[in-house]
Amino acid sequence: MTDPTAETRNLSKQVRRHRRNRDLTGRHVLITGASSGIGRAAALAVADKGATVFLLARRGEELTAVVDEIEAAGGSAYGYTCDVTDSDSVDRVIETVLDEHGHVDMLVNNAGRSIRRAIHRSTDRLHDFERTMAVNYFGALRLTLALLPQMRQRKFGHIVNISSAGVQVATPRFSAYLASKAALDMFTEVAAVETMADGVTFTTIHMPLVRTPMITPSGNQGPAASPEWAAATIVRALTERPKRIDVPLGTIAEYGALLTPRMRDRILHRYYRSIPDSPAAKGEQTTPEDQPVAHPAAARSTPRNRPAIRRVTGAAVRRAARWVPGTNW
Repeated sequence: MTDPTAETRNLSKQVRRHRRNRDLTGRHVLITGASSGIGRAAALAVADKGATVFLLARRGEELTAVVDEIEAAGGSAYGYTCDVTDSDSVDRVIETVLDEHGHVDMLVNNAGRSIRRAIHRSTDRLHDFERTMAVNYFGALRLTLALLPQMRQRKFGHIVNISSAGVQVATPRFSAYLASKAALDMFTEVAAVETMADGVTFTTIHMPLVRTPMITPSGNQGPAASPEWAAATIVRALTERPKRIDVPLGTIAEYGALLTPRMRDRILHRYYRSIPDSPAAKGEQTTPEDQPVAHPAAARSTPRNRPAIRRVTGAAVRRAARWVPGTNW
């Protein structure tokens, strides 16, 4: 006969273990692009989990504001101005961080640049592709290579690379952006294999569209997630350290490319024809009236509380989905 008391004790142990695994107390976490958008939200969320956060960004005033906000809430944070496209800037900041704090446990390569423009409008704009590669690929690479030696020496490190669900979907008009993210994805795949014995692990997050200033020039592209949701996903990547985190749309697109590639291409072509280039992509000057209006939910600093039954059902569906090969919800 089952002992109810023993079951209760086991459940309590599981809950405590889960909470302990979600805790980042004592960890040193470095986040790039931390002055706004996903980076800012992630810095706040990671600090709330007890980590000491090192914030990197180009805009010093905004960086200071985020550090002050974290410290006002009782967290620990340090800001460093840094341009991830400049090797000297990255080397100087990493040297300073290691001198002042000893080590970095975890790195979140979040700094990014997005360009939404059809290829036929880019034939004389090679710099579009160079700019996205400079930030999204080489910028992330600079930070990774700079921190990898001390992670290998300490036999511990975790690196989170923010990619895009568009890499899985092959979203039209994002060739420059998605090519840079795809390069980072493949580097991560190889690096994760080579560093297994060194205690260094990687997570790739294929983010959906998120409501940040980066997407404003691209115009209305449909529903977008909140920065707080993105930050919670980054916290999960740091605490659970899965190989990758996807969203259903990306997974469905990957299966579609394998099983029905022609149908997938037709669907994407219809999407491409139905949504035109934005004024910015056409090289037209935009006025404030031309800018898309943010979804009302973007103004909320915290997500709405969902009913308990929806939370439980959603969690159950995600756990079940993870049993399907290639599904990492």
